[in-house]
Formats: sequence, C-alpha cells, structure tokens
Amino acid sequence: MTLKAVLFDFNGVIINDEAIHEKLIGQILIDENLRPKPGEYREICLGRSDRACLSDILSRRGRVVTENYLTQLLTRKAEAYRQELEKLEKLPIYPGLEDLIYKLRVAKIKMAVVSGALRAEVELVLNRANLAQNFELIVAGDDLTASKPEPDSYLLAVERLNQKFPDFNLKPSECLAIEDTFAGITAAKSAGIQVVGVANTYPFHMLQRQANWTVDFLTHLELERVQELFSRKAPQTTAS
Repeated sequence: MTLKAVLFDFNGVIINDEAIHEKLIGQILIDENLRPKPGEYREICLGRSDRACLSDILSRRGRVVTENYLTQLLTRKAEAYRQELEKLEKLPIYPGLEDLIYKLRVAKIKMAVVSGALRAEVELVLNRANLAQNFELIVAGDDLTASKPEPDSYLLAVERLNQKFPDFNLKPSECLAIEDTFAGITAAKSAGIQVVGVANTYPFHMLQRQANWTVDFLTHLELERVQELFSRKAPQTTAS
C-alpha cells in the first residue's frame, strides 16, 4: 500500500478561524432574535458543516426553517466571513502548513481539501494565502447535504480525484486525512481513510484515542515515517 493522496480539513487545520465562525454564528442567532449559549458552538459545530451546525442550533430553539432560508443565512454568514478576513493584515494560517505542502509536492502526493465550510470561504482563504494551486480539488459543505461525522465528503473526494485522474485508481486506504476534531476523524475513518489528528482544537491526549497518528503541530508530522508505515501493514493508533 502506498500513500497517494493527503486530504486536508480546512477550519482548524489550514486556518485558525474557529473564533470567527463562532462569532458569526452568534450574530446570526442575535439577528434571528435568539440568544447564543456559552459552549453551544463547540458542542454542536466543531468539525461539522455550517449547514448542519446552524440547522441544529436553530432546531434546539424550536425554530424550523426552510432549506432556502437556511441557504440565505449561510450566504449572509459567508459575506460576513469575507469582511472579517479583510480586516486582518495577515491570515491566521497554521505554522508548518506550507512546509508540509512542499514535502508532499516533492513526494508527488496529491492534495485536496475536504471541509464542511462553504466553497466560497475555502477558495477565499486559499487564494489569498497563495495556496490554491497546491490542491487538486475542494469538497466543500455546499457540495453535499451530509456532514461529518458521516463519511460522504471523504468518499466524494476520492471519487472526484479518480474522475480528474482516470489512471490514478485511488482507494481510500491510500489516502491520509488531516483532522482536528472528533467528527472529522470519525468521518475519515468511516470512509476507510487513516487520520493524523493535529491538536489545534482538542488536546493531544483526547485526539490520540481516535486518530492513527497524533501531533501537537503540523511541523511534528514526519511524512517519511508515515509513508514507511503505509508501505507496511496498516498501522494501529499511534502518536508522533
């Protein structure tokens, strides 16, 4: 077995922006005459798509909205996200990301983004950070209705990579996901994909219980070691 593709989560792996999303979801609730609750965003939203997050929070308040209205709320949030990023002189891209991308390019390993964020948000960040050219494709929250921890987004990424490269013959077992949340780890593993958990959102010891590898920072990920283990039997849950 060979490592042929690395699939990156977005929020919490590429960009440190969860605080911005929590603020914007809170503002939507206020605009809907609802009160944000402490800890609710972290409990419901981390690792899940914006649509699933907002839908569940509204449902908890007894608020039932149509899909069209939910889309309007998400579009409004995406515009507010763009405005928030415009205020920043430098995007909070996680340290070590560019070095890891460079190593993957040298190793000729394909890369994709698999996220529950809206495509417009992902593309905005990747383009502004001059990273877009490194990723073969993006699977975003508006590409499908299912959200992590369901495996659909990861399975779709494998399918689309094979569509883009007909001779690639990519299997989930030949992919590595990089995730920072339990929902993301579960989604990848349910798709048959091994996972590196990076402790950007949850403590190392909590991620270590679920991921195949766990690192404190992207700079700690030893790509050569991962490739070596891929070439052997599928590894058990370990830490790096």
